[in-house]
Amino acid sequence: IELHSEFPEMGILILSQYVEPHYALELLQAGTDGVGYLLKDRITERAQFIEGLRAVADGGTAVDPAVVTRLLQRPRQNDPVQRLTDREREVLEAMAAGKTNSGISDVLFMSEKTVESHVSSIFMKLDLHSDQHTNRRVLAVLQWLRS
Repeated sequence: IELHSEFPEMGILILSQYVEPHYALELLQAGTDGVGYLLKDRITERAQFIEGLRAVADGGTAVDPAVVTRLLQRPRQNDPVQRLTDREREVLEAMAAGKTNSGISDVLFMSEKTVESHVSSIFMKLDLHSDQHTNRRVLAVLQWLRS
């Protein structure tokens, strides 16, 4: 995390043996450009590792779904994420795992139009307005992580 603060252009991909949400949270709070937290035992194919590595190298994020699930299960008070429906939380979890609308559609077995509707609802409930200088998907995930 110190490396990422000092050299923000450097991608950081953490490979861990354990689900340690506080480390993932600390990493993501430092910035979401070019960071990742993957579990070693869940990378069963070289292609999965390379996919995560490429996402981080391209300035994106790669977070293991098990870590995302653990982060989403943390108890929080007065959290705007609590206003989300169960389905919207599932969509937010998939967003946090780096899925596109198409990827979410495939994983959650719903149409892309339905995914778009859920994403719009998430943005509205989290009070994230359209702005050309921000990525609302990242802000939605960060808002949950910071609450």
